[in-house]
Amino acid sequence: MDAAATIGELRQLHEEADDSEIERMPDDDEVFKALLYLERRAGVLRDSQARCEAAIKRVALWQYLREQAEIRQANAVSDARGAGVAWTELMPALAVKSPSAAYNKAARLRAVALADQGESAVRRTPEAVIAAERKIAARAAAERQAEKEAERRHGLVLAVAQRLVRHRDGLNPDEDVAFWLEQIEDVLPDCRTATQIVSLGIYVKAVVRELKRIERTSGTAANTEDAQLAYTAAVALIE
Repeated sequence: MDAAATIGELRQLHEEADDSEIERMPDDDEVFKALLYLERRAGVLRDSQARCEAAIKRVALWQYLREQAEIRQANAVSDARGAGVAWTELMPALAVKSPSAAYNKAARLRAVALADQGESAVRRTPEAVIAAERKIAARAAAERQAEKEAERRHGLVLAVAQRLVRHRDGLNPDEDVAFWLEQIEDVLPDCRTATQIVSLGIYVKAVVRELKRIERTSGTAANTEDAQLAYTAAVALIE
């Protein structure tokens, strides 16, 4: 929700209603203070449609503030626990009367924070929160592993492409092979981004495809041992 924009819309409604105190209304980014003003001055809206629209927007903004407060409180509890604060010490701050109640309330707050991170339908129970946090941790670990695998494969693509170019004279001559090797040679010097690596992989695959065609007709794709090894490495990479 763009709270500041919504406050701006409410400000406009009050300006159109000739609110005599509009200059005292807090800035759009001071949501809490602006809502207090709008609540106090709600009576200046004489038009029924404007009054309904303003009331609905205020309800939505209070809901937004409530959710944001719970998320921030969850972060504060996490910081406190990280600093070694015991649940008994958090009881007064969380307005509960037992350590277990403090723990359960913190779990409910974490459920809201998890929803804010995109984890939908997290029940406000300790068990559901723990399960959701484990799911998020597993997903993050999988993403890190995928990134490592992508980096490893990118390194292999670069090495194989460089090897093919280095030993191009030992490969059986062919216009199509030469074309794709030229594409590789053009990309290699500045090959840094993921998109460039993907393009490089496509060019390597094209070289292998053409060399396999030559191999089927002539019996061999290379005339030197180094070129043959480069070709074999490229085949292994794409298969």
